[in-house]
Order: sequence, then structure tokens, then C-alpha cells
Amino acid sequence: MGSTNSTLSKIPNAGDLMQETGFSPAHIVRLYDRYKALDKDKKGHLCPQDFGAIKELAMNPISDRIIGAFFSSGQEVLDFPSFVRILAHFRPVDKNRPKDPNSPEHINSRSNKLKFIFQLYDQDKDGKISRQELLQVLRTMLEKQVTEEQLESIADRTIQEADLDRDDAISFDEFRKNSLWCPSRSIKCRATD
Repeated sequence: MGSTNSTLSKIPNAGDLMQETGFSPAHIVRLYDRYKALDKDKKGHLCPQDFGAIKELAMNPISDRIIGAFFSSGQEVLDFPSFVRILAHFRPVDKNRPKDPNSPEHINSRSNKLKFIFQLYDQDKDGKISRQELLQVLRTMLEKQVTEEQLESIADRTIQEADLDRDDAISFDEFRKNSLWCPSRSIKCRATD
């Protein structure tokens, strides 16, 4: 425990990050160590290429989209607090964590998790998932496991089921209303819990 506290004292704004993200002191220290390990050139920030060292991410078919989610439009570097905030999306929802009604939603709230997932599909950042964007993700994820005709059928059916305002795209509100949303209802998705 002493080692955690001494390392924690070297991390700027560690207390604020724990409060904001819900990570424990030990988690913040592990994330800091991981961040420093990814920063092989000791630049003090990460760039998209630094994520190539994560073997599990490199094997993921949508790794470029996941890495892109760490970097806002026009942003080319990632500092430690931003790194922690992004990773907080993946924490389970802590139903016992007190919520101040005057403060913003917790980073790992169901709604914020859905926003994070939504942006993986909405590549042109127009606030809608088009048929083409959906097809692009499906092609990447399913590769040669299904035919192009099947992919198009899944995309068409998904748009038809989720597109409540009939504009041939899925808005975030529509995405959120389709609670455990995922292309093809036959695929089980629990990313929102």
C-alpha cells in the first residue's frame, strides 16, 4: 500500500481523477504505469502509433476505430488524464456510487458508454450512423464469415428496425432507444452494462 501511495503522490491531480472516474488509487497507479510503458520515447504524451504496442488491440479488427476514439478531432496527442477518462468508459457501472444531481453524469454511465460505442460507428461525426458506416464496421468485424449479400441484409434490417424517424440513418437518440443495440438482434451485446 505504501508503494501505491508514494506513486500516487507523483501523479498530478490523481485525487481529482479518482473522484471523476471512480478508479481506486491502485487502478490509477496501474494505469499510470501502463501509460508510461506505452510512452516508449518518454514524450510525456501518447500518439496513435503508441497504441500499436497493445497486442490485444492490434488483433482487434476495429482497432483503428478504437484508437481513434481516444483522440478528438484534430487532436494528435493524449495526456494521462484524458487516457484515464477514456478508459473509465469501460468500467462497470457502480450502482452504489453516490450521484450528485448537480454534477455531470459519471463517465461510465450507461448513456456515456452508449455515446462512446456510437462514435465507433459514426465515423464522419455527423451524429448519425449511415448504412455505409454500418456496413463498413460489419465488413471489418465479420470479414469473410458472411457474404456481402448477408452483410447488406443485416445493415438494411438494422437500419429499418432502429430508424424511428425514417431518415435512413440511426441517430444517437434512436441508438439509445434500442437499448442493447447491435447490428442484428441475433448478436448478443452487453456493452452497456
